[in-house]
Amino acid sequence: MKFEYNKICKNLLKGLPQRTSNIIERRFGLKTGQRETLEAIGANYGITRERVRQIIREGFSKISSRAKEYQKIFKYFGDTIKSLGDVNREDSLLFVLGGEKARNQVFFLLNLDKEFKRFSEDDDFHSFWSKKDESADAAKKVVAVALNKFESGKKPLTIDEVYESHKDEIEKVLNKKINKNILCSYLEISKKIQKNPEDQFGLKNWLEINPRGIKDKAYLVLKRQGKPLHFTQIAENITRLPFSAKKKAHLATVHNELIKDPRFVLVGRGLYALKDWGYEPGVVKDIIYNVIKNANRAVSKEEILERVSKQRFVKANTILLNLQDKSCFLRDEEGKYRINSVKEA
Repeated sequence: MKFEYNKICKNLLKGLPQRTSNIIERRFGLKTGQRETLEAIGANYGITRERVRQIIREGFSKISSRAKEYQKIFKYFGDTIKSLGDVNREDSLLFVLGGEKARNQVFFLLNLDKEFKRFSEDDDFHSFWSKKDESADAAKKVVAVALNKFESGKKPLTIDEVYESHKDEIEKVLNKKINKNILCSYLEISKKIQKNPEDQFGLKNWLEINPRGIKDKAYLVLKRQGKPLHFTQIAENITRLPFSAKKKAHLATVHNELIKDPRFVLVGRGLYALKDWGYEPGVVKDIIYNVIKNANRAVSKEEILERVSKQRFVKANTILLNLQDKSCFLRDEEGKYRINSVKEA
């Protein structure tokens, strides 16, 4: 539904004292698109922030009778908020109602009608609007259930998956039915829960939801691929991630991050794997050492080749060459290898 919000706001401000009209326009960004603080406006007029607030209240009281002419708009606002469970995150609501150009006009009009209540941003929630305190409380209860589920499940979920997995528990807490649109609206007011570009919800600090920098994106690439990749392949895949800007990831930057971050293990010439997969850090000689030490016995050449090959993508000759270092490894009469006791000491 389209309304001429700019024209409506101008009509509502007509007849107000010039200073009152200017202060309201500046406070709500009706002309410039930038909302100004009470302090900034007060400093400009040489009055206190509380006096600015008082002037706005006085202006609103004069406008309120005229605002009744626009009940169609306020009904539209109310129906939209109601369709989302009587709770909607402010930035989303302003965009839905007014698009990019009329966000401030919609914000001004919402503040005019006492039927709508604004809940200010705090440490846990974004600013949001509701028509009922009970609805706001219900949304916060749903967020608490979802947070608990995400923390225990440790897996991003689409809204369909959240709904199917946790609907019964959420409805038990609310003592009423809930649909997916309302559930989505409730989750979006949380600061601790976030939706990624692939429309998956999860905890904000998860790299699957909000990866920070090249190293997190590299980790995400490997985790999704499920196998070691050459650093050039990792760089290419980072560029394809929906989190990434369209510009190409620099190979040198990617390689440097892989080298520095202990989550990644170099397992071959330019090939990197995740330490989470059981790959051990170190060069080939270190891997041989660990194979023999963990076996706690002399180990055959064949067994060493098999076990090291699971850790490193190198030729057999490379393993055998390292095995010939007598300062580290000794071969017994049966042709099996053990750690040089001098090296072990």
